Amino acid sequence: MIIVSACLLGKKCRYDGKAKLNNRLVKLLKDKEIIPVCPELEGDLPVPRPPAEIIGGNGFDILKGRARIKNREGRDVTDNFIKGVNKVITRVDLKDIRMAILKERSPSCGVNCIYDGSFNGKLKDGCGVFTARLLKEKIPIFSEEETGKLINQGLL
Repeated sequence: MIIVSACLLGKKCRYDGKAKLNNRLVKLLKDKEIIPVCPELEGDLPVPRPPAEIIGGNGFDILKGRARIKNREGRDVTDNFIKGVNKVITRVDLKDIRMAILKERSPSCGVNCIYDGSFNGKLKDGCGVFTARLLKEKIPIFSEEETGKLINQGLL
């Protein structure tokens, strides 16, 4: 089975109330067993909601308690993100997961880069908190921007 960020499959769960439907990815996953997830919704965050960014680190730092996630209004939403990650991990049988395809730049699902915490659109290297948790479980992770890589490696 493949874990996929629900927004990439057309679910309107992003902070702005929109989806990030990726038609190419949907076609590639057509005959695959997938598990759509949105850790932010699982953490009881509303749709829409103020955008949130990781402050002072990356997803691994969040898991270690060394960084926080705050929304643009300054509210600390770290506990919501952690709750959502834990709910997904509890719900999904990780031994059946082949890989995850997640939304790049998200504070939950970013794979290679996330926003830098300044809310000015700047990116930094690092991953989101859900991605970090899956990587700790040794699950291969790809962003939606790496579908070519998945095809070339025969993974999709």
